[in-house]
Amino acid sequence: MDEPTQDFIAAFQTFLDEVVASHREHARTVGEQALTPVLREHLGTDPRGIAVVTEEVPAYRFVDLDVALAEVQDRDERAQLLGIGGGTQRNHHSLGEVLQMAGRFEQFPVGAVDYSSVATGPETTREAVSFGLRLFSYAGGPVAVLQRAAAPRYGVATSRMEILSPVAGVAAALIAEVRELMVRRSVLRGQVLTLGGSDFEPGIGGITFHRRPALAPEDIVLPAGLLDRLHRHVAGVARHRDRLRAAGQHLKRGLLLYGPPGTGKTHTVRYLLGALPDLTVVLLSGPSIQFVSDATRMARALQPALVVLEDCDLVAENRDFSPGAQPLLFEVLEALDGLSDDADVAFLLTTNRVDVLEPALAQRPGRVDLAVEVPLPDQGARRLLLARYARTIRFSPAVLDEVATRTEGMTASFIKELVRRAVLIAAEAERDAADDDLVHAADEMLDEAQNITRSLLGSAD
Repeated sequence: MDEPTQDFIAAFQTFLDEVVASHREHARTVGEQALTPVLREHLGTDPRGIAVVTEEVPAYRFVDLDVALAEVQDRDERAQLLGIGGGTQRNHHSLGEVLQMAGRFEQFPVGAVDYSSVATGPETTREAVSFGLRLFSYAGGPVAVLQRAAAPRYGVATSRMEILSPVAGVAAALIAEVRELMVRRSVLRGQVLTLGGSDFEPGIGGITFHRRPALAPEDIVLPAGLLDRLHRHVAGVARHRDRLRAAGQHLKRGLLLYGPPGTGKTHTVRYLLGALPDLTVVLLSGPSIQFVSDATRMARALQPALVVLEDCDLVAENRDFSPGAQPLLFEVLEALDGLSDDADVAFLLTTNRVDVLEPALAQRPGRVDLAVEVPLPDQGARRLLLARYARTIRFSPAVLDEVATRTEGMTASFIKELVRRAVLIAAEAERDAADDDLVHAADEMLDEAQNITRSLLGSAD
């Protein structure tokens, strides 16, 4: 090695020594505590010599991870919760890398714990540890667990816990219990929720909680006995699951609600959600149907559960009508088939176009074993709907009868809009709605409906 090279190496080593010394002096000045000695004292050995065991958790289960780890940690009265300093750089490194750099350069000292406010229901939140080090004893040995939330902007798509323990088998036992607690204590259990995509990675990016609807049976206008059949098929199986299992009968079930748009399928689903408060409900519609496999796994873990696929014809159209692969359809079919017979999970599907629905989905027991038509309301049903939507408006029985007769072939949503239109007409005249307003609204809407029909049929009128 020539003399210039030796001089450069010596100068560079001096520079590094000065940087480290400066950092140590700064740490003493601001009262920072080095991370490695703290972990060495807790674990009884140099943490850099212990293998890190990592357990990844989907980002949307992060709050369940926080709940589970907090419960385990709270059993130890001497447990500690520490943060790790170092700014955003810590997000780019595993716990093992953090320890190596902390031990050599003291780059990651003990710092403040980071928290995130995470939804646990429609109106509740939890301050969860998004980056923090839990120190406690478990199964007779010391444990250090770095808990961190997903950080997609740093390329970290999942939440995780990184475990250090000098005692063999402790990390595996802790992971097993945390998994079990995440299911048993899950904030998702008994909730009504939808799954959303991620802006950074494929897959589920988050969960939205919804208030459970509160509809009474009298709010639903369906043919006699239909609501009871639906309720029995979903709730009756859950209520009598032990007897069904003892008799060797399967618990998983599929329901299909079909009928023209606007007949009340979604309204009926909303009633069932409110009438079944013990069920975990996952709602899938539009783009979120792509998460049907994740929803099925979630439902299996949180059973009794209900998975609702609205407008399933959008992904389950008969394959004869559109050649080529349809992977989303296959996911739906696999989700229905993949559940074990004793899984207390119901699938509720809705469609406006049962005629084009994939036969493999609609006609095979075990996938859909109850198909129910939600028909256009007959005259009696239309009369009841008018009275229901106009419950605070003083329309006469005679005009309600007249409009019910005139609206033959119209849907429940048409009747609802009809009443709203009557109130709007009266409001523009700065008065309360009356019989003439309902008749006027019926004239307008029936004429509009006829114009649309003539247009769709190619009429020259």
